[in-house]
Amino acid sequence: MKFSLELVKESSQEWVDTVMSDFDTFLQDHANCERKASAMAMSFVAKFPDRKEIIPELIETAVEELEHFRDVYAIMEERGVSLPKEMGQDLYVKALVGHCRSGREERFLDRLLLASIVECRGAERFRLVYEALPEGELKKFYHNLWASEAKHGNIFVKMALNYFPETEVYPRLEELNQIESVVLNELPLKAALH
Repeated sequence: MKFSLELVKESSQEWVDTVMSDFDTFLQDHANCERKASAMAMSFVAKFPDRKEIIPELIETAVEELEHFRDVYAIMEERGVSLPKEMGQDLYVKALVGHCRSGREERFLDRLLLASIVECRGAERFRLVYEALPEGELKKFYHNLWASEAKHGNIFVKMALNYFPETEVYPRLEELNQIESVVLNELPLKAALH
């Protein structure tokens, strides 16, 4: 049984260059993404408290994302970079969520699968950042983060398979994965994770 997915479209070298040219802004966005990821995991707990099979893993994921936020914030402090005054909307996530179906069960499945795709995209981009950074502590940090985020993509698919058959999960995952490539293609380049 496969829990991961191959992204349809790879991030561009132009995106990497944009991040490397304004790394402090990227750090601010990265910190915000970690906070949002933690909140997203806990929102599943709040909205679906009856899904007891996945609550422990959701809590663990939320804690891990919050630890990532702590670690990114420590790097920001070292560099004299402040948190932005406002988190602002993530246009990438907003566009993806716009493709969720509206029925309670369908939306639950779509949100889990989108969480998987977003985490896989984050892992891919952390790998690209790691590869582009010069040797040092920052490079080591993004290497470790890449490994951690890669497993998050898998757990949301695994969670979905607790409640939905493979014949429903994998075709919908592929549909949303195709949608994600279009959304990514339409985003303006900026020093941000998405």
